[in-house]
Amino acid sequence: MKTRITEMLGIRHPIVQGGMHYVGFAEMAAAVSNAGGLGVITGLTQGTPDKLRAEIEKCRGLTNKPFGVNLTFLPAVTPPDYPGLVQVIIESGVKVVETAGNNPQKYLPALKDAGIKVIHKCTSVRHALKAEAIGCDAVSVDGFECGGHPGEDDVANFILLPRAGEELKVPFLASGGMADGRSLVAALAMGADGMNMGTRFIATKEAPVHENVKQALVAASELDTRLIMRPLRNTERVLNNAGVERLLEKERTLGDKLTFNDIAPEVAGVYPRIMRDGEMDAGGWSCGQVAGLIHDIPSVQELIDRIMKQANDIIRQRLVGLLDD
Repeated sequence: MKTRITEMLGIRHPIVQGGMHYVGFAEMAAAVSNAGGLGVITGLTQGTPDKLRAEIEKCRGLTNKPFGVNLTFLPAVTPPDYPGLVQVIIESGVKVVETAGNNPQKYLPALKDAGIKVIHKCTSVRHALKAEAIGCDAVSVDGFECGGHPGEDDVANFILLPRAGEELKVPFLASGGMADGRSLVAALAMGADGMNMGTRFIATKEAPVHENVKQALVAASELDTRLIMRPLRNTERVLNNAGVERLLEKERTLGDKLTFNDIAPEVAGVYPRIMRDGEMDAGGWSCGQVAGLIHDIPSVQELIDRIMKQANDIIRQRLVGLLDD
């Protein structure tokens, strides 16, 4: 399938793996790239430039296909070494960077000078237009149903994607609610050039997470996510568990007096405990409503092959068959 995204990124299928904390390791990225999509290493999971360099080299040993690095720019009292991480990405010859969080404009000149394609993740049309204006090569448009941070506008992809298609000139990916061939065809119909898939990739054989996490996704329905940190205007969609229920009770009890310190036990440092150790009630971890469409744990190759077959069948058989000649 040829789209502006496959042409830009040099990939076979218009499927990009989202940069997920404690999921986007070399094994995950290489598996997606080898299956014809674009795998993505999560930069902040590595934390330091030296560790990121090692992970990139590890990924390069597992695939000869293109892969990218996610770099999320967070407001922090003591921020990560962003200049060092950017320099490692450039020196390592990575050709695609997915940025998220704060405006990446400060780092765009260096990335662009190195011939790197930059895809910025946005949760609104106005942010997508800003990303286009500062020189991002593409954007990933995140609907309200997505796992992680959906922004504060609460606009789902059935509206957000067509609106992005009306306004943007650069290619864009549909992100949030993407799970199968139906998702891909719908995204293309609404103007996107491909899809960014996160939660669905966690429930694969190669995903380097605890089996408890994968089984939790298979067991979950579309009703099992919750929105946390809304009072702090840092909304995150997570899979419900006992830790999340504790957090939500604090939000209800404290109201507008809530501070981050109040909920820190349920959000700070919980990813290693959940993703690595399988402590499923430790706290909040990003998960989309798409969990309701996850029913098995295939290999990444099986999953992408299935997505592309289903997408082609829908286009060739169902949609063309609906036309009244």
